Amino acid sequence: VGKGLAVIQEELHRMRIATKAQVESLEIQREAMMTRRVDLLEEIPRMPDFLVALRPHTVWVKTPVKLLCTVQGNPRPIVKWYKDGVPVDPLRIPGKYKIENKYGVHSLLICSCLMFYFLFPCGPVPHMTEIHASKLEVSLLDRFPVSFGVEGGSISLVCTMVVIPDLPNVPPLAQWYRDGKLLKPSKLVEMALGGGTARLTLSHLAKDDEGLYTLLIFTKDGTAEHSAYLFVSDAAPSTPGAPGAPMSVKAYDINSDYVLVAWKPPNTVNEAPIIGYFVDRCEAGSDTWVQCNDAPVKVCKYPVHGLSVGHSYHFRVRAVNSAGISNPSRKSDKVTALDEAESERLKVIKIEGKYDIVIKDDDLEGYVTIPGEPTDVHASEIFKSYVVLSWKPPSPRGRAPLWYVIEKVSGTGAWQRINTAVKLHSPRYPVFDLQDGQKYQFRVYSVNMYGSSEASVPSEPIQKVDEDGVPSAPGKVVATRNTKTSVFLQWDPPKHLKNLMGYYIDGRVVGSKDWFPCNHKPFKHSRFVVHGLIPGESYVFRVQAVNVFGLSEESQESSPIAVEPTLTTPSDPFDITMLSCDGSSITLAWKSPKHCGGSKITAYYVDKHDADNLEWKEVNQAGLTERVCTVGDLTEGNFYWFQVQAANLAGVGLPSAPSESMKCEAWTMDEPGPAYDLSFSEVRSHSLIILWKAPVYTGASAVTGYFVDMAKKGSSDFVTLNQEAVSHCYLQVTGLEEGATYVFRVRAINANGVGKPSQRSEPVCAKALPGTQEIVAGVDEETGDVFLSLEACEICEMSKFVWSKNYKPIGDCPRLAVSVKGRTSRLTFTNPDKDDLGKYSVVVTDTDGVSASHTLTEDALNTMLELSYAIRHPIVPLKHGLSYEILEKGHVRFWLQAVKLSPSVSYRFVVNDKEVTSGEGHKISHDVATGIIQMTVDNFTRSDEGTYTCQINDGKAKTQSSLVLVGDVFKAALKEAEFQRREHIRKQGPHFSEYLYFTVTEDCNVMLACKVANVKKETRFNWYREEEEIVLETPPNVMSGACALPIPLFSRKDQGVYKAVLSDDRGKDTSTFDISGKVFDDIINAIAQIAGSSASDLVLQCTPEGIRLQCYMNYYTEEMKTVWKHKESKIASSEKMRIGGTAEMAWMQICDPSDKEKGHYSIEISDGVKTYTRTFDLSGQGTQELLILIYFLTCTVWGEPTPEVTWFKNEQEVTSTEHTRVTFDGGKFASLVINKVTPEDSGKYSINVRNKYGGEFVEITVSVYKHGEQIPEPKLGQPKMPLLKVPLSAPPLSLDYDSQNTGC
Repeated sequence: VGKGLAVIQEELHRMRIATKAQVESLEIQREAMMTRRVDLLEEIPRMPDFLVALRPHTVWVKTPVKLLCTVQGNPRPIVKWYKDGVPVDPLRIPGKYKIENKYGVHSLLICSCLMFYFLFPCGPVPHMTEIHASKLEVSLLDRFPVSFGVEGGSISLVCTMVVIPDLPNVPPLAQWYRDGKLLKPSKLVEMALGGGTARLTLSHLAKDDEGLYTLLIFTKDGTAEHSAYLFVSDAAPSTPGAPGAPMSVKAYDINSDYVLVAWKPPNTVNEAPIIGYFVDRCEAGSDTWVQCNDAPVKVCKYPVHGLSVGHSYHFRVRAVNSAGISNPSRKSDKVTALDEAESERLKVIKIEGKYDIVIKDDDLEGYVTIPGEPTDVHASEIFKSYVVLSWKPPSPRGRAPLWYVIEKVSGTGAWQRINTAVKLHSPRYPVFDLQDGQKYQFRVYSVNMYGSSEASVPSEPIQKVDEDGVPSAPGKVVATRNTKTSVFLQWDPPKHLKNLMGYYIDGRVVGSKDWFPCNHKPFKHSRFVVHGLIPGESYVFRVQAVNVFGLSEESQESSPIAVEPTLTTPSDPFDITMLSCDGSSITLAWKSPKHCGGSKITAYYVDKHDADNLEWKEVNQAGLTERVCTVGDLTEGNFYWFQVQAANLAGVGLPSAPSESMKCEAWTMDEPGPAYDLSFSEVRSHSLIILWKAPVYTGASAVTGYFVDMAKKGSSDFVTLNQEAVSHCYLQVTGLEEGATYVFRVRAINANGVGKPSQRSEPVCAKALPGTQEIVAGVDEETGDVFLSLEACEICEMSKFVWSKNYKPIGDCPRLAVSVKGRTSRLTFTNPDKDDLGKYSVVVTDTDGVSASHTLTEDALNTMLELSYAIRHPIVPLKHGLSYEILEKGHVRFWLQAVKLSPSVSYRFVVNDKEVTSGEGHKISHDVATGIIQMTVDNFTRSDEGTYTCQINDGKAKTQSSLVLVGDVFKAALKEAEFQRREHIRKQGPHFSEYLYFTVTEDCNVMLACKVANVKKETRFNWYREEEEIVLETPPNVMSGACALPIPLFSRKDQGVYKAVLSDDRGKDTSTFDISGKVFDDIINAIAQIAGSSASDLVLQCTPEGIRLQCYMNYYTEEMKTVWKHKESKIASSEKMRIGGTAEMAWMQICDPSDKEKGHYSIEISDGVKTYTRTFDLSGQGTQELLILIYFLTCTVWGEPTPEVTWFKNEQEVTSTEHTRVTFDGGKFASLVINKVTPEDSGKYSINVRNKYGGEFVEITVSVYKHGEQIPEPKLGQPKMPLLKVPLSAPPLSLDYDSQNTGC
């Protein structure tokens, strides 16, 4: 029976559905027929008519009212609203009127009713009616987001739209607002509208530009608008630590020579407190700024006086703190210094109702010359820094330009004038120099050229007030979730507002000490949305109140809050797709909601209905966790519709849009079904990874691969990306255009062909998320674990890190371990080897696609394994391995140095496999600061030969270093140690700190020198040569620390072994020096260096044998390497050319010179390193032209002090001229040189040598004959006279005397 009843009920339900369908079909047919009747009636022309006319309304003043009427007519009438006969234009007063037309019902909404309105419908218009911008249909598309700018930069706010109709010459009417105030185009504000885009460009940003920006567009149905906040942060200060710039600089109370400048203070988060402000002014058209106040003013107001009447000015403000001065604020709007009361004194009188006559109040005062007294003297601004006096101008004013004189008085004192140097033209004056704690009264006189008025009534007593006028701290701050990058804040206003300007909000990351500003311009309300936060990060916030005196104390910090979206139900799933059908069931898939509602989606619910029953029925009562569902118990051949709902902690979201109709018909095609669940990973500027799931229906054979197609958004021209099918369910797509948007689809293939494509993917933009990080491969410094790590640029409370290998989820794998700490996830390899090579990827769920990948190669793994081994088996790194050094006393130090040692380091020394401890004979120590470990052996002997090792343990790290000290190396070390021991013993008594060595003085004297130490007065010093003692005239002074043995006129005869002996009762020390062989050569070279440097030019000397070339120097000895050359050929000593020298010079004698001896002569003196060359050019008509001087006189002159030398010819003093040259070199050599000798140079020459002890006189006769003249024989008893035959170009004649004695 039960079964029959069920059949009857099912049949009744079927009949009920069929009847309902027939009724609905008849109703649709009836409505269609009525529609056709109405359409036919509407085609008949009819005049405009009011079906429902306007009715009168009685309303309160300034209350809204809505007027309604219904109009018909064919064609459709054009309806216009009128007020007092003037058409109503909603654009003239935005927000005042709103006109609507819906289904023929016309309405006029008057927001504030004052007058009567009436409607006037018009008939058919023969010409096209002009379309007003307000009649366009406008839909906003892409809207400008919350934006961030920096002072000095620029920014554009852009909004795209669809306009119907889109007429190029009729753009929509748009208005831009900032904080509710209409913006107008200017140099800093540029507006553009057209091409479906509204753009607002702000150039040279300042904090004044911060605020809520609104785009308002008038449309056919009213207005369309969009708002978003713009934040403008401080530019980098010129001085580190200086405050930000003030803002909102404006001028108030403008008079002929006075204005009051006010501004808003900047926020100080991490900077030092502001101690004051400087106000600058600049005349319009000029770039020269002048500072108005000498000392910083502490309040955000300052009276500027001394302006020029009729001139225009701009003002700016700079903040000051202990670190420096801020950047200047944006300059104020231009203000002109004019008397505002001037226009009030103008009167307009109408004559005969036609003419207007303008006169001043002064013209009605009569002929009054002296002005009246001012009235109402009071203080309009009272601060601790200054007081502003104000008064009313006099009446009458007099008939001449007017100015004012101010006097003050304190207590019972005398009145004092305070503006002696300033001529006041405005009824305002700032007073700065008032004393603290005193009360003052003021009175004012009116003055013009005719005289002064009586004094005004004195003001009430005025006293400067304390500047403790900041508001109290705001109350409790409550932070709540808003979006994934913003937080909503609310707080209680301060108990004492004190002319509140607004609030500054600061924030900081939990765990950080650094605060950051959330806004940069005082915000007026006690609620604020903080934008630009890091998703998933936790923050705390505080608030400060702001007024003219500055910033209040900070409020208490809010409770920490994580940046997460507000918890709501998820949005609807979408794109329901049929994956397979077997005739009785359909397998569905769908895409997850675009917004999860701030909580993880926990379940999906599927509903269905068929063509016979339009009521939705639940498919599953228990929630589905996967986005695939097989719906069974279906009737083959029927059509079905499906919808899906998502659920989270907040509840069940809205259902999706119904799917397309799906016919329950078994799939029998040989090709595979569609792939599904297309998603994207690692989206970058030029690449991405697309992933999908394999088809549920595989066709007649297994799926062997996939083709991926791509097209740009809005295009249907798909391009296949892979020419060969890929076997896995992912593909890396490269070569994308940065910023472009693409859609994809996937086609599966089997042996029978290519299957149907998947649904199109969601559009994806080729652009990386801001702050995107890549996977980092590394080795843990503590444990040595090899890992892959990713720091997410955004995260939320529900986010999970899903790791994959070759894009297959890893899941629970003993070879891998996943850990998460904050925003970072780490994949650790437990025992890495070649099986772990591959491509690893990670996806952060519940984000905007945070993902990355990394390919682990064999080379990279080997490198990390080496580092891992080094960390797990650490060694102590060494700067220097084990080494040794010989110390004084013969001690041997074995040491090594580590890069770093901890205080807990332990070590030991092992010698020949036996540990050595610190004790007698061995000292072991270390220094943590330098990393040095050392062992000192006091008595190093032959038994110490062997291998030395130092073993170190420092925490987990170990190391050792060895030194093999055997054979020749040991013998050298032992020899050095024994030497140092002997040296130590030697130095216990008098000893040589420096053994004998030689030096050569500038006079070429050789000195044997040594240095001694540890001596006393009784210490003896003795010199020996070849064991024979050398006794000096002056005994050596050992207390000076140095002793020397001079060897004058050094030559080969001075060779031998020299010895110095130092002795006293404590011991004896000896130093020897062997002057022979190389040492002798070194001394000669040292002498040659000084002698060669001091060598004079070659000079010519006439001798009885011929001519002699001479070179004077500090010292000459034949052992010096000296070479004479003639025409670059070396000269050997011979009878013709003899080579020799004295201690003062080297010479070369040319005997019987002839033409062969002409040419270039030189002498070369070598010191073994450098060669010193001196030259002489013997040129002329030939040596046969020279007469030989037959008598030559040489004198040796000396004297102390150095004698004076005077030359005479025929008893007349000879001085240096171009013809004769007199020289006296070094107090030794006196010369007279006669150039171009002629017979006139014959005569008696003499030289006079004299000092304070006496003098000597030498005389010689010189006779010069021309060539061919006969030389007379000398008379009996007379010596032969020197004769000289001189050609025209003869070389100079030189008479030289060697001065060693005052006697000759």
